[in-house]
Amino acid sequence: MNKNSKIYIAGHRGLVGSALMRNLQGKGFSRLITRTHTELDLTNQAATGTFFAQEKPDYVFLAAARVGGILANNTYPAEFIRENLVIQTNIIHAAYQNGVERLMFLGSSCVYPKFAPQPMREDCLLTGSLEPTNRPYALAKIAGIEMCWSYNRQYGTRYLAVMPTNLYGPGDNYDLSTSHVIPALIRKFHEANVRGEQQVVVWGTGSTKREFLYSEDMADACVYLMNLPDDSYCGLLGSDETVSGKFEPPLVNIGVGEDVTIGELATLVKEAVGFDGGIIFDTSKQDGTPRKLLDVSRLNAIGWHAPTTLQAGLVKTYADFLNSHASIGAH
Repeated sequence: MNKNSKIYIAGHRGLVGSALMRNLQGKGFSRLITRTHTELDLTNQAATGTFFAQEKPDYVFLAAARVGGILANNTYPAEFIRENLVIQTNIIHAAYQNGVERLMFLGSSCVYPKFAPQPMREDCLLTGSLEPTNRPYALAKIAGIEMCWSYNRQYGTRYLAVMPTNLYGPGDNYDLSTSHVIPALIRKFHEANVRGEQQVVVWGTGSTKREFLYSEDMADACVYLMNLPDDSYCGLLGSDETVSGKFEPPLVNIGVGEDVTIGELATLVKEAVGFDGGIIFDTSKQDGTPRKLLDVSRLNAIGWHAPTTLQAGLVKTYADFLNSHASIGAH
C-alpha cells in the first residue's frame, strides 16, 4: 500500500475496524473509505456491488461481521451463520469484480477444531469437529477462508485470511448478553466496585485457557501483513492442493503465543479495575473449548510480534471503558 491508496475498511466502527482506522491514520494513509450500516447494508448484494463499482478501492480489510460471546452464539445461531455468510460473500465477490489488489479477510480462532493440538497451526483447519456453541459462526468464517482460497485459485486474486485469537481493547462491546469474556469481566468488576459489592461471579470453572490479543496490536499486524512486498505476501496465499498435494490455505494466525486460565484472567481484570472483593466461579455455566492457543510461528517468522502485555492492555482497556461507559453500574 502507498499513502495514496484507496483503502476500504468494512466494519470500521467495530473493535478491529476502529483499531485499523487508528493504525492507518497514524501511518499517514488518508484515503480511507468507510460506510456505516445505515449508509450501506452489506447484506444487500446489489448495494454492495454498486458501492464497490463507484469507489473502486485498491485494498480491502473485511472486518465487518456479526460477533458475540457464548451466550449470543447460542441464542442467535441462525443470524450468526446467515449474516456472516452474506456479508463476506458480497464483499469478496464485489472485490473480485472491481479489481481490488489485495483483500484481507478477518476470521476467528474458533475455526479450528475443538480438540485441535495445542498450539493450533494453520493446517489444523478442517481436521476435526468444532466447538458446538459457536459452530454456526465458525462455519461461516471457514467458508470465508475457502472463498478467498477459491478466488485466488480460479481468478488469480490476492486474498489473505487472518485468524486472530481472542481480542479486547478500546471500543469493545460491554453488553453482558452479547460481549466476550474480557469486556464482560471489566463491566462486572466495575459494577461491583461502584455498588460496594464483596464478590463477583465468573461463569464456568475458571480452568479453561485462553489467549488474548490487544486490538491495537491486531490492527498493527494486519497492516504489517497487507504492506508486505509482493514476494513475501504472495507466499502466504496458499497453494492449489490439486496440484501441490499440500494443504496450504491462505491463512495466518495472529496472536501472542501464550495463554492464561480464565481464573488467572479474572484476577488480572480484578487488579486492573481495582476491585478488592472475592471471585466466585459458577460451575453450572459452560466452559466452552478447553484450550485455544494459536501457533504464531508463521507470523513471527515474517517479522511481527505482539508488543502489548496482557496486564498493560487490560489497564488501557479499563481506562477506555471509564471514558466511554462512566455511568455503567451507577444505578
